[in-house]
Amino acid sequence: MSADLEIKDAQLIFNRVWKQLESEVGVENLRFPKELILLGGAPGSGKGTNTDFIRKVRGITARPIVVSQLLDSPEAQKIKAGGGMVGDEEVLRLLFHELLKPEFRDSAVLDGFPRTNVQVECLKMFYDEMVRLRREFSNTPRAHFFRQPVFHIMVLFVDEAESIARQLKRGQEALAKNAEVRHSGVGELEEERATDFDPELARNRYRTFKEKTYDALVSLKQLFHYHFINAQAPISEVQKNIIRELEYQSSLELDPRTYDTLRHIPLADEIVLQARQELVNRLDSYQVEYPELLLKVVDFIQEKMMPVIKRYAVTGRATINTEEPIFHDPVALAILIDIYSERGFQAMVDIHRQEIPERFDLQTGKIETRQKRVYRITVFFSGSKIRRG
Repeated sequence: MSADLEIKDAQLIFNRVWKQLESEVGVENLRFPKELILLGGAPGSGKGTNTDFIRKVRGITARPIVVSQLLDSPEAQKIKAGGGMVGDEEVLRLLFHELLKPEFRDSAVLDGFPRTNVQVECLKMFYDEMVRLRREFSNTPRAHFFRQPVFHIMVLFVDEAESIARQLKRGQEALAKNAEVRHSGVGELEEERATDFDPELARNRYRTFKEKTYDALVSLKQLFHYHFINAQAPISEVQKNIIRELEYQSSLELDPRTYDTLRHIPLADEIVLQARQELVNRLDSYQVEYPELLLKVVDFIQEKMMPVIKRYAVTGRATINTEEPIFHDPVALAILIDIYSERGFQAMVDIHRQEIPERFDLQTGKIETRQKRVYRITVFFSGSKIRRG
């Protein structure tokens, strides 16, 4: 069925595909991925380039699902070559069957879905069905197969001029690569898309994206996690943005019941931030309340400890033993540890106490001693990375 003749009622399309799926595999086997990253983007925006990077960021081992590769019928190839799109019902049917494969049980990256308003509506219905299945099986032995779904919509965007230029460049690179493969007999031929050789077809493909796919994706902004990536930036900047956008957020990704159970335990970032603020307050208070002691500790660090630390800079660890009397004051030890923390080191102090004989009473046999304190200060830091061999 061509895209022009296909029924455009999303509810009818989805119901037909879903009922057929239930009939073929059974409701209890509708086990879809917990996490879906729906990757959309303008032609030439770098979806292929960044797909593996996105999988790495999210720890996804399953191969990406490239929807265009699912649609390999001669009719579908003809429609795509003209810059158009294949019918929604065929896309949906093929996609659902693919998502049910065991390799996608946890997560999947979809490249090229949804692309139309109909597909957007079907995606919403799909999410609702996943939630319904979760409720239906929540108190059964199969509950772990039907988890809280998490959908990410990620859009890589470039403007029309950049898209056309990248498409045409890709075409020239494919021609050169294929010529070399045919000449040498080594390597695999790359796809030569008609839209990569004709500026008008390339422009039509971009405008199809802008007029149908882009608006369709934006309409999901209020429903799912939405990530807009400026793909005209250098690749390093694009990937930094991807990392930032896909940072884990437990309140959004955990089952609400699980999150409610865990939320009273503070986050590591919150503890670190609070500890940093408390460190600053303590150091400032030393300056006000113990200025002389602070200065003595700083002098000791500079004169006695830093030469040793510099000597062992490669290893990332230095140990100093001292009997310095200022450390009889516990505040001095606290100051030392806090100074090192503020400077990016980690300091640990062990106090070794030893009774040293000073006098022996011949009449009573009593031995008088004094206590010797040795402070073993170990400082840890990032050592030098030396390449060997």
